[in-house]
Amino acid sequence: MKRVRCPKCDHFIIFDETKYESGQSLVFECTECGKRFGIRIGVSKLHNTQKETEPEKEVDNTEYGSIVVIENVFQYKQVFPLKMGDNIIGKYMKGDIVDCPIETVDPSIDPHHCVINVSHDKKGNLKYILRDGPSNTGTFVDNEILGDRERRVVYDGTVFSIGASSVILRTEET
Repeated sequence: MKRVRCPKCDHFIIFDETKYESGQSLVFECTECGKRFGIRIGVSKLHNTQKETEPEKEVDNTEYGSIVVIENVFQYKQVFPLKMGDNIIGKYMKGDIVDCPIETVDPSIDPHHCVINVSHDKKGNLKYILRDGPSNTGTFVDNEILGDRERRVVYDGTVFSIGASSVILRTEET
């Protein structure tokens, strides 16, 4: 199942993409606002638009693991690669630059909800440190809310919650 976002009201429409071929055009009518819009299967303008809005700079294309975000209501899965340094995790908002922009209508996820910092420890191994944004609803690890200035070392397979979504850390070794 795939989701498309209404360009007028940001409401999600869910459809079965396996019934269509790559390159095929579809027209949707939003049930919330009545807006009619079209998409083409297999083509994403979102990633191209985000790349165009970022200033040109030398980019380290090395991936240092990833996070898997699963919305608990629809089991919609999103995967975001991590980079060295701070990785800001938050709700996708037009014009807002976030390293891991989660596409959701969940009001309990903030635009800058939490941060995972990727760095090397004294032995040269990768270290992942999680901290809250600060967010309005908090970041939970092992059913405990992170304090305002608390930093928690997280490892491969660590599950933490932001809003109504579960996030799983996958390090580069896996």
